[in-house]
Amino acid sequence: MDSQSPSERRVVTESDLAGRRFLIRLGRKSRPLLLLFGVRGDNAYVDLDTRIDARFGFFRFQTPLANIVRWRIEGPWLWLTAIGVRRGIRGDISFGGTPRGGVRLDFREPVHWGPLRVPALYVTVEDLEGLAADLTERGIPGEDARRKRD
Repeated sequence: MDSQSPSERRVVTESDLAGRRFLIRLGRKSRPLLLLFGVRGDNAYVDLDTRIDARFGFFRFQTPLANIVRWRIEGPWLWLTAIGVRRGIRGDISFGGTPRGGVRLDFREPVHWGPLRVPALYVTVEDLEGLAADLTERGIPGEDARRKRD
């Protein structure tokens, strides 16, 4: 049951769902290594509209927004395991510019990316909460599962 009264509910309009760009955070220490992947500040981002279009240097990943079933904010991670374009043990792909954390996007159907079938994409955007909120407004559920720093 919805706990909000009708006057408190926010109506999401079509203009609210217009495309947004989320820049991928590029750590200062990571920038020299990221040049090997062709990453510069102007070509590391995630565009969100009716599709997700993630660009990270020489690499690009796209899928319809309807293919995203959930999101999850994770991290921080070890630098060595977080930076660059990576393929995880479960087959996921990461576009990582910083070890501070990222948003994992899980797909309903694995996305064909070259010869690979990718079940999830990690992106280390500057505004983790903003991307999560935008996805939530579009009806995609998720959670913030970041570890607390001691």
